[in-house]
Amino acid sequence: MTTILLARHGESDWNRSHRWQGFTDRPLTDRGLRQAAELAARFEETELNAVYSSDLQRARVTAEIVARSKGLEVHATPDLREVDVGSWSGLTRAEAEAQFPEGYDRWLQGGEGWKDGETYEQMSERVLAAVQRIAALHDGGRVLVVAHGGSIRAVHASALGLDVHSYRRIQRVEPNATLSAVCAEDGRITELCQTEDLDEFLMRDQERRREAALRPPTPAG
Repeated sequence: MTTILLARHGESDWNRSHRWQGFTDRPLTDRGLRQAAELAARFEETELNAVYSSDLQRARVTAEIVARSKGLEVHATPDLREVDVGSWSGLTRAEAEAQFPEGYDRWLQGGEGWKDGETYEQMSERVLAAVQRIAALHDGGRVLVVAHGGSIRAVHASALGLDVHSYRRIQRVEPNATLSAVCAEDGRITELCQTEDLDEFLMRDQERRREAALRPPTPAG
């Protein structure tokens, strides 16, 4: 069993202004850099076999700060990127609702609001394939993957046996620099990690996601 520790990147400038980012390569804010340093401190007593990240700088720089503290290099992986939101990139929610009212309503119901870019299924497929490749390369190890809110949510959905659209309506996106975990065994991603591989916070986080999966869906966020 391979333990995959998932961390969302630190705050970017467009996180701070509440704008969709998608594939747009935005930098971390000063707060985001502090969050990355705090994430690195959390790994002080944790052994890591490798560190992977999306190639977008908000994830890569977050990962580099953690990896440096462990004497590791970062393996930048484009397939871990956020969903490509196409023409919605750079928009706030209010701007998207004003420019694309039908699409915005579709997005609230769990679908894609944009007609260009990428579907959530396409994003999920590439992210899950990347995580499974990483797990196979580090069989039995513990790996940190630094990615994005959407890509991490796709991994959690798969681990819980849910489709990504349903999970978007059940669980809001992970806050910046939040750490969570899944495990991989025999090519399957699961929430059922061995407890000795997780600290108390991660165990509580897993229980929170399992409970959320039992609740009725709400508008997506």
